[in-house]
Amino acid sequence: MKESQSEFLEVRGLKYHCRTWGDRKSPLLVMLHGFQDVSASWQFTVDALRRDWFVVAPDWRGYGLTQWSGSDSYWFGDYLGDLEFLLEHYSPQRPVRIVAHSMGAHVTATYAGVRPDRVSHFINVDGFGPPVARQDPPPRRFTKWLAQLHHDTSQRPYLDFDEFALRMQSENPRLTDERARFLVQHWGVALEDGSVARRADPAHKRNSPMPLPADDAIACWQQTEAQVLWIDGEESGLMARLASMPDEFERRSRAYRGLRIEHIAQAGHNIHHDQPERLAETIEKFLP
Repeated sequence: MKESQSEFLEVRGLKYHCRTWGDRKSPLLVMLHGFQDVSASWQFTVDALRRDWFVVAPDWRGYGLTQWSGSDSYWFGDYLGDLEFLLEHYSPQRPVRIVAHSMGAHVTATYAGVRPDRVSHFINVDGFGPPVARQDPPPRRFTKWLAQLHHDTSQRPYLDFDEFALRMQSENPRLTDERARFLVQHWGVALEDGSVARRADPAHKRNSPMPLPADDAIACWQQTEAQVLWIDGEESGLMARLASMPDEFERRSRAYRGLRIEHIAQAGHNIHHDQPERLAETIEKFLP
């Protein structure tokens, strides 16, 4: 297992944790995790990379070892702002290569469109934008959000790390014992009573009353200058849902010039957990 280092940066008023692998003199590769995940999830993929990279993987605000925002909700625009300052720190002069999963891919897709000069290559790992389903109208969204502010969002505690690992494996049967045990040590934190809770601000559970509509997201994608690869987990269901709406798939895929799509078999949504070796191979075939 390749050893990682931890760095802490001041980013927009928060103490941000970034996990790094490799020599700083090597080409930079940024990896961004998804919802309810942490940077350490990229360990298996990094282990499988054959070329020498300087890999930087932050914990998004409110996840892992990064400081919680202190607010009762998290807003999509803040992830874009955080990414702006993180990239300014690690690569102030040159556009970057980014591998991003799920929510992280949604953030990167938007960022690559509004900052086309800052991203040279974007590998989207099973995240193809906002949900296809129609959003509630604004009055209903705000009403639901106000109601959520009164709800307890505490993270569900687990008896110990072993129970946490079993829960993760019940949600993803492809997750091996060894990988599950590794992940929960980074996903979880031991509480005073010996139980374990997820290292994530419970406020993430509240839905935003101002989501980014699909039309707005696609308008951003259309400004992208980076080379883009979308990697689909064949058992994740995302491609199947889009394929059932061919017009929507065409609308999204045509937003990119020269979009490439690769499918990874025997992988669900968390391709970086299920098939990290194949994922790493696909990444390195695409990147210069």
